Amino acid sequence: MAQNENGIDPHTSDNQQAVYSYISDYADFILNSPSSYHAAEECARVLSDAGYTQQDEHEAWQSYQRGFVRRSGAILAWRLPQSVSSDVGFRIVGSHTDSPSFKVKPNPDSFQHGFSQVNVEVYGGPLLNSWLNRDLGLAGQVVTIDGDVHLAKTPPIMMIPQLAPHLDRSVNTHLELSAQRDYHPIWAIGEASIFVQIAQCAGVDPERIAGMDLYAYDAAAPAVFGGEGDDFFAAGRQDNLSSVYASLRAFLAADDSSCEDVQIMVAFDHEEVGSTTFTGASGPFLEAMLRRLHAGLGEGVAQGDEGFHRMLANSSCVSADAGHSINPNRPEKHDPDHHPVLGSGPLLKINGNQRYATEAEGTALWLRACDYAGVACQEFVSNNDVPCGTTIGPLTTQRLGIITVDVGVPLLSMHSIREVSCPRDLVDLSLVLEGYFRGA
Repeated sequence: MAQNENGIDPHTSDNQQAVYSYISDYADFILNSPSSYHAAEECARVLSDAGYTQQDEHEAWQSYQRGFVRRSGAILAWRLPQSVSSDVGFRIVGSHTDSPSFKVKPNPDSFQHGFSQVNVEVYGGPLLNSWLNRDLGLAGQVVTIDGDVHLAKTPPIMMIPQLAPHLDRSVNTHLELSAQRDYHPIWAIGEASIFVQIAQCAGVDPERIAGMDLYAYDAAAPAVFGGEGDDFFAAGRQDNLSSVYASLRAFLAADDSSCEDVQIMVAFDHEEVGSTTFTGASGPFLEAMLRRLHAGLGEGVAQGDEGFHRMLANSSCVSADAGHSINPNRPEKHDPDHHPVLGSGPLLKINGNQRYATEAEGTALWLRACDYAGVACQEFVSNNDVPCGTTIGPLTTQRLGIITVDVGVPLLSMHSIREVSCPRDLVDLSLVLEGYFRGA
């Protein structure tokens, strides 16, 4: 078994309590993060409790030693080195806060055949049939006409009913469902307004609401099960709260490090729909914050565009997003020599067409961090006949031109309403990211 620098085997029974503690805290994080906006708010709360100061990006930059900026469903935290050298760089871990779901339409109310329903549209690429017959809530943000933003979260309030097999004899052999017709949640018997219910949850006057960004979420609590009791962790939104939480934990755990780089934890929004928003990885959020941080470093660092680009040349990014474990029922969908398994460590994600940003230099960076943490990793390369997905890594390196490596934990049932990971992989990812933040 691999050991970390302290000589502790992360997988021994002596360390099992630490795994349980991590998973318990991670489960709470998921429960407190039913939407990207809640996830950013939860990160902000944890950072604030740890002594980090929130910077209002509308105000003059204060050059806090430890600070963060929250922008809607995205958040960026930083930690400056004790002394800044001329060859300082940024050391960045990126992730994303959003997950596939259903988004409420502007006119949310519908009344059909004696049922009040909620008008929704598909957000991202969810495994649609997994959302049927589930206890669903709504969560997100409500904005009033004067621009005030209010987080909103309902309890379990609706479900998407499926036809019984008596009414559709082909349902177990040939399931075809319409996103418009069949994914129309019910929430009340008789005529009632979900709009009014949402306003009550947000604590605002319905007449004052100008807009809403609300998403369905699974109300079921996370669960640990399997093997001797802890092989599997099942919960919604692990793509990509698994990386958001791991990077947050790693960032704070490395708070006492002597790393000479500016350490950055950033979690973007809207990765599931292309990232082309003011909080997405294709937008200017990260670059704008890096420029402001660079300008605030003062003496010892070259200023202006030349100084900023020199700093970027010394920088790197670990893009952390969940990947695919092999499904033992469909092994043919994976490359026979690159098929990760739950419980065998986090993934290094590689694609020859650069759908992942990983190249040899980034691979070396990642393996140094793995060696520092004493954690084994796995390589994921897609089956040549199965199109490869992508993530924020290529977008970040396209925007900034820095060495970037794509990694993550393996999942089963990715984009399902309930995804499955392995607790040991989750802890190992956080350990490796901590090693990276510490300068490995």
